[in-house]
Amino acid sequence: MKLEIKNLHVFIEDKEVIKGLDLAMNEGEFHVLMGPNGSGKTSLSKAIMGHPAYLIKEGDILVDGKSIKDLSTDKIAKLGLFLGFQNPIEVDGLGVINFLNTARGAVSKDNAPFKDFLNEVKSNAESLKIKEDLVNRSLNFGFSGGEKKKVEVLQMAMLKPKIAILDEPDSGLDVDAIKLVAAKINEIRKNTKAGILLITHYSRILKYMEPEYVHIMHDGKITREGGKDLIEEIESKGYKA
Repeated sequence: MKLEIKNLHVFIEDKEVIKGLDLAMNEGEFHVLMGPNGSGKTSLSKAIMGHPAYLIKEGDILVDGKSIKDLSTDKIAKLGLFLGFQNPIEVDGLGVINFLNTARGAVSKDNAPFKDFLNEVKSNAESLKIKEDLVNRSLNFGFSGGEKKKVEVLQMAMLKPKIAILDEPDSGLDVDAIKLVAAKINEIRKNTKAGILLITHYSRILKYMEPEYVHIMHDGKITREGGKDLIEEIESKGYKA
């Protein structure tokens, strides 16, 4: 799969939040998108996934050369795109297991027996140190910020997307949990060959990962690009260097 964003202009209500952005990535690649608060990183992720509040007025988003900008979110997900939310919502009454099983059936042709599915959920949850009772509760309901982020990564592990956009998977996590989440993302990428677009403010999670491409975003545009050395520069000099 190839994801291409071309001269993208996105508005929310009357405010332009993405201002002519270009980005391309392939399945299997590891990209990082960094930038200060308010630079448009989350807006970009939501626009890619078809959030109805984000209006694309110019430019295009392509998957394997075909526009997806007019597709609904469920159809975009079925193509193999996944978004791990910055602020996962609580859904009282929707169990984590039922949610994962329904989502798996909607986006893939995985017809594994339910028992095998449960064993896979258990294995992935254990590797993320998600407490067993959490997966038997309503989705994110009453979860801590860190628990919600771990469940987002659990979803990625179970749904096996071709390209995963992960919006601040490190927020709300302590040092040990950051190492755990980074290791799990690395494992998923190795096992599935998924492409990763990881959005973050800070370099702390990237100390445990090996991104290939780094993009710096400011005021709705990508202003700088490079390799992992750019992360070190941002860490020492800040975004205004």
